Amino acid sequence: MAYKPNMEDIKKLRTMTGAGLADVKKALTEAEGDFDKAKDLLRERGLAIAAKRSDRETSNGCVLVKVADGFAAILALKCETDFVANGADFIALTQSILDAAVANKCKDIEEVKALVLADGQTAAEAVTQRSGITGEKMELDGYNYLEGENIYSYNHQGKNLLCTLVQLNKDFEEQGHQITMQVAAMNPVALDEESVPQSVKDNEFQIAVQKTKEEQIEKYVEVQLKKAGINANLVDSEDHISSNIAKGWLTEEEAEKARKIKVEAAAEKAANMPEQMIQNIAKGRLAKFFKENCLVNQEFIKAENKETVAAYLKAADKDLKVVAFKRFTLRAD
Repeated sequence: MAYKPNMEDIKKLRTMTGAGLADVKKALTEAEGDFDKAKDLLRERGLAIAAKRSDRETSNGCVLVKVADGFAAILALKCETDFVANGADFIALTQSILDAAVANKCKDIEEVKALVLADGQTAAEAVTQRSGITGEKMELDGYNYLEGENIYSYNHQGKNLLCTLVQLNKDFEEQGHQITMQVAAMNPVALDEESVPQSVKDNEFQIAVQKTKEEQIEKYVEVQLKKAGINANLVDSEDHISSNIAKGWLTEEEAEKARKIKVEAAAEKAANMPEQMIQNIAKGRLAKFFKENCLVNQEFIKAENKETVAAYLKAADKDLKVVAFKRFTLRAD
């Protein structure tokens, strides 16, 4: 006589695996009531489903943060839809993996994936199983950690989409909390100027030089057009030129004259660029980049007098400093 699973067994396996009712019933029937075999069947099917969805985009998910016993971490479990991301089971799985990662002081995502959870599965296997249950691609990503004392965490608006960690050199909880929110809001690229990679500095300086040269050429062209009695706004693009001719605001002769001036003036200015002035302006732009993107140089978001983050901390204690920070978000900044 064929085995038919009873409701008690179905509920038991559902609790153990989190799989759907139909999947659990089918697995138990095929395994003839053998729970271990049924669990294996569910896991294999989860792997198969996950493999089919390997090329899908995971733009949603759950980001959580935790601090315990001198170790802190941020972890993201990504999925395809916000419906799954907001599910209690999905959030609980993310939390269980994060708890294990912090307890084991994991230093990278591969260590996290290899963690053995309470049910005997690795974190990677648990994610694959959940993927099979929901029918969505899932992946662990965005793992960051800090180690030591005086670490503060922040889950932005409790929405599990953006989390930050900040470590201070002294125990100042209020200041630590405020700086975690600063990191969330202002997305600094580095702690200070020295922390910015040289490649980033070089790239930003070259961008600043190029932008400065383009502005100098544009200004010179505008001056030459004005001298010729042509409104630069009417000839700033070919589309505008055609449109303004059609409207009667510009003649064909004026348009051709403007084109010639633009080409000749741009070439003349490019060949006679004041290099030292360009370098000085570019250095000023780079200094602005550091002020806007280095945490300690940023204007403190709650400052009434435009004080920097460094000044805000110094007001609390002359030696108080940020040691490190981490940030991860699922949303484009």
